[in-house]
Amino acid sequence: MAEFSNPFRPGAGHTPPYLAGRQTEREEFLRLLDQSTVLENMILTGLRGVGKTVLLDSLKPLATSRGWIWVGADLSESASLSEDNLAVRLFADLSPVTSNIVVSTEEVRAAGFTAETQEIERTLGFQCLMDTYSSIPGLSLDKIKAVLEIAWDALSRIQDVRGVIFAYDEAQNLSDGAAKEQYPLSLLLDSFQSLQRKGFPMMLVLSGLPTLFPKLVEARTFSERMFRVIFLNRLSESESEEAVRRPIDDAECPLKLDNRSVRTIVKMSGGYPYFIQFICREVYDSFIHRHDRGEAASVPIAEIQRKLDVDFFSGRWARATDRQRALLAVISRLENCEKEFTVQKVVEESKRFLDRPFSASHVNQMFVALVSQGLIYKNRHGKYSFSVPLLGEFIQRQIRE
Repeated sequence: MAEFSNPFRPGAGHTPPYLAGRQTEREEFLRLLDQSTVLENMILTGLRGVGKTVLLDSLKPLATSRGWIWVGADLSESASLSEDNLAVRLFADLSPVTSNIVVSTEEVRAAGFTAETQEIERTLGFQCLMDTYSSIPGLSLDKIKAVLEIAWDALSRIQDVRGVIFAYDEAQNLSDGAAKEQYPLSLLLDSFQSLQRKGFPMMLVLSGLPTLFPKLVEARTFSERMFRVIFLNRLSESESEEAVRRPIDDAECPLKLDNRSVRTIVKMSGGYPYFIQFICREVYDSFIHRHDRGEAASVPIAEIQRKLDVDFFSGRWARATDRQRALLAVISRLENCEKEFTVQKVVEESKRFLDRPFSASHVNQMFVALVSQGLIYKNRHGKYSFSVPLLGEFIQRQIRE
């Protein structure tokens, strides 16, 4: 029994053994694939641990089955350093699917003293794409658009392909740098908006934290019309139960979880896919261990909660100052803290809870710092929300302890 492999896989972006729910989101993506002219691109957004990366990965086979080429990667901060870096990112991702396309043939003299010549084929690989980018006159926008047009012309001649999807995870990392006069985020939006307006079938699929879409709109107001934004919420109770039971059944696990244990796991997880994987892995290891010792199996709630606090929450909590923690503690007391809150509500609650309450201006200043630390974000309605799921419950546990 102890040698049986645990089917659950918690981790950043690790594909779970069974992807529960998300059917509506997948159907919406299929709708976008059927566009004759690309008018809408897609944004997948949501809190950490909600399954954005996993869902993004699951869309790739849907796209390829419909005749689309899928390219992409994670967007690191280095792509934001300059407009040229963004071009390198785009062409590095595109080159694996274009590198077998011959674009020219050159005759060169063979080595030695003979007069023989050899034909050398030049393909549309990364270096060719970058050389073309460098040789085209104009701004970075003109260069990127021209290279992507050349690449599409070459792809469409040799393959029966609907279009190319550029899919990027962690897209909230991309930003403009006015101080250095570098605007890679605006460049990305301008390039694809222009290409799509000219009828080129190239689509953006971006995934990132809730700060992503406001950042796009701030860079280019037309982003509101350019993207179909899908906010991933927590799984429903039935979907959460399915995420717990199916991996155990599919792997033919020798131990099953009773209904009470499943309900406990679903409640602890809050419906967040990462927490389901984390809790289930700990529960199943505990069940196997206790079974081997002949003990009755039950969900070790306190032990799992403590480990989850250390592994997931504590690092973020440790970066907050004492005064920031006091503010977060006030927020955690609000009835709807896991949904959204306002400056005014926080100010009012601080007057009831603290000897040194916060003023509105102080809360606004601290919110800016907490946003930069990734603990809260400002949503589209001008209100604020926690960036980390179930953070309010964690803070309340810290207060009790």
